[in-house]
Amino acid sequence: MLDLALSVLFSSLIFVIFKLFSIYKIDTLYAIITNYVVACTVGLLFYEGATAIVEIPEKPWFWGTFALGFLFIIVFNLMAATSQRLGVSVASVATKMSLVIPVLVGVFLYKEELGPIKILGILLALAAVYYASVKEKSVAFKTASLLLPFLTFMGSGLIDASLGYFQKEFIAPAELSLFSATVFACAAFIGILFIIFKSFKKPLKINLRNVLGGICLGIPNYFSIFFLLRALQNDALNSASIFTINNVAIVMFSTLLGILLFKEKISVKNWGGIALAILSIILVALF
Repeated sequence: MLDLALSVLFSSLIFVIFKLFSIYKIDTLYAIITNYVVACTVGLLFYEGATAIVEIPEKPWFWGTFALGFLFIIVFNLMAATSQRLGVSVASVATKMSLVIPVLVGVFLYKEELGPIKILGILLALAAVYYASVKEKSVAFKTASLLLPFLTFMGSGLIDASLGYFQKEFIAPAELSLFSATVFACAAFIGILFIIFKSFKKPLKINLRNVLGGICLGIPNYFSIFFLLRALQNDALNSASIFTINNVAIVMFSTLLGILLFKEKISVKNWGGIALAILSIILVALF
């Protein structure tokens, strides 16, 4: 459970950092690409195995890391845009409501069993994610912005389901750091290619503020994935339960951080959602 708690902590910090990007006028794209370079570096520093870099392409999970890297770039930009335009809590609900995708994959692909109480806990988790993040009617939304949460939902679900699949099928416990570092390296590579193509239209300018923002983002980003993968290796809970607890706890914690740090408004519904989140975690974790 410690691994899961640490994943929740670092994942929640990501939403806060995205919000700070808009406050300090940090270019999200450049910071995100820097973040992946930093996350890859951290992963390599923590890797204690004997695999040489030239041997990584021989790993059964290698080619899948490119698809994950591409998804990471897309979803991180969507998360950042959602946090900045609609608020930290809305970004977290869009991202973490996606828990239904890996849960369904676990049930139908891996035949994971969910008892009645766990199913109730998952349903309460979905309600908790919504009510903890729902805005009052007085908050205006632009129609175009409503597409952001939906795309974030789909992309986040695909990432979680893919991580669960690779962890079950291909990743040895000793390779967690190496796998995570490779995924981040692929994301950085794809992002750098994008910047190079973009620079033909607009000259690239190195900005120290963007680099520092990327460093601040890269460290919690790495550990959010690393500790989630470690939690998935724990036999005490199945993947459906882990993703449910992880996602609803992130929503609960990031909502509270949004209130405390950015004075985001909270309603009676929001407090009800937080209460449901606590109840859902208890039902999924203990029964």
